[in-house]
Amino acid sequence: MSKKTPAAPTGRGVKDISADRLAQLNAGEPAGNLTECLAVDFAELMQAAAPQVGAEAVAALRAQAAMGISKRMAAAARILHEGLGVDAFKPLRNHRSDTVRGWACFMVGAMPDLSLKQRLALIRPLADDAHFGVREWAWLALRPQLAAELDTALELLRPWTADSSERVRRYASESLRPRGVWCAHIAALKADPGRGLPLLEPLRADPAVYVQDSVANWLNDASKDQPDWVREVCARWSKGKPAEATERICKRALRSIGA
Repeated sequence: MSKKTPAAPTGRGVKDISADRLAQLNAGEPAGNLTECLAVDFAELMQAAAPQVGAEAVAALRAQAAMGISKRMAAAARILHEGLGVDAFKPLRNHRSDTVRGWACFMVGAMPDLSLKQRLALIRPLADDAHFGVREWAWLALRPQLAAELDTALELLRPWTADSSERVRRYASESLRPRGVWCAHIAALKADPGRGLPLLEPLRADPAVYVQDSVANWLNDASKDQPDWVREVCARWSKGKPAEATERICKRALRSIGA
């Protein structure tokens, strides 16, 4: 049987997605872009992907439809964890739907009594997921724990900066951006961004644009609170004959404050 290919989006907003395409997404087809990710009806998808969770759980999720997407992702994970237990994690992690795999990411965050090392081991395959959305949920799901145990997080993520996968290397940087996107800021890194250098230094000349952009955005975040520190880092990295990747990172890092 041949695999279905996602239908091309017919417009630029959620309202422009066709009813047929919405039905596909809610039945478990992967989203092709951010607009489609935002269009998924979580209650419909949960009914399709995990009907054993029960009608009350699905109704509880439907009642939270007005919340922001990150909060709904976390809510779905809690409902699945409470209703199905940890045994549901593996099938959800391997589900065709990127949103369902995102729920699995948040289940890792919701599981009690796990060390940060154990959480990162569980999240790593999802951090390396082929779908852009799952990779974002992977770091968002663990960011509260990473921020709460910052020194341990920095130590555990350091080896990820040398991983063969650019997606895993990017996770090491993106997950601890001082300001980040769709998430709470990390006050400790806003006050002292130098604590992040063990992750940034190994990535200063990374060959992947995906990683370069994350490092540049990390530094740009820091420039909002510690502009002189960012200028110093970029000046140091730019001495001599820096790699083209380093030049690109520094240019993007300084875009808000200038050299």
